Amino acid sequence: MDYQNILDRVHAAVKPVIGSGIVASYIPELAKVPADQFGIAIVDLAGNVYRAGAADTPFSIQSISKLFALALAFYREGDSIWTRVGREPSGNPFNSLVQLEQERGKPRNPFINAGALVITDMLLTHYADDGGAGNALIKFIRKLADNNDISYDRAVAASEQGTAHRNAAMANFMKSFGNLNNSVNEVIETYCRNCAIAMSCVDLARAVTFLANHGVVPWSDETIVDASSAKRLNALMLTCGTYDAAGDFAFRVGLPAKSGVGGGIVALIPGECGICVWSPALEASGNSYAGSLALEMLTSISGRSVF
Repeated sequence: MDYQNILDRVHAAVKPVIGSGIVASYIPELAKVPADQFGIAIVDLAGNVYRAGAADTPFSIQSISKLFALALAFYREGDSIWTRVGREPSGNPFNSLVQLEQERGKPRNPFINAGALVITDMLLTHYADDGGAGNALIKFIRKLADNNDISYDRAVAASEQGTAHRNAAMANFMKSFGNLNNSVNEVIETYCRNCAIAMSCVDLARAVTFLANHGVVPWSDETIVDASSAKRLNALMLTCGTYDAAGDFAFRVGLPAKSGVGGGIVALIPGECGICVWSPALEASGNSYAGSLALEMLTSISGRSVF
């Protein structure tokens, strides 16, 4: 597969729509990001890197961090995590409180905000004596991406925490049902820091390859999760990873993926490669407009999908 040629074709095709949509403005620091940017990268299981556009520009990964937090929690707890968070698509916006009340404080899946807060709470418990959950996650991501320079954007973290009122409401509500064990303030602070991790498309494409390689990091041969668990995490990405547009995204793109309101989307082709695309302007559901279109073109041109 000539990935470089495909990426060049995709980049050329999406240029007219780059900047279409709206940059996330409810987090003030994200509102400052220029909308007319685009990058895309593929890292195959041999470690070869293919890129186009601003693929080496770091950006705020936002909800993509939920994927890595879930993988780390699953590494520590295994299937017991499903007693506290579900595995079903929500069909509601990622920051909705409606289902939490109906389902007595158990989030529908780990990729909506409420579910990610529960996963953060699990990590806080496991890593209380090891520098904290935030440090544990950044170390984990650095290992997956093979890049020790990955870090947090402190300005984004502060901006996120200053506007985290709805997340705090969800956390307090779940706390009332006994589904948070640590303090709400600590959960929110750690969650906001995790969302403020800055990575490039190349970093993220490399970091997600362990899920394309049956749970094993290709360049270190370290097993993060077993093959069966990697399959299940990929299934969650496909069904829940792109907010309440997951069905339409699966229909158009056909790959496991996780998006973030910073404009990034990670995806993977099982047995082949990790992929990341970034363009900050979003469509209504919170997914990158140009990024979603680019991934649709990539699977159409390459003929590669899970279907």
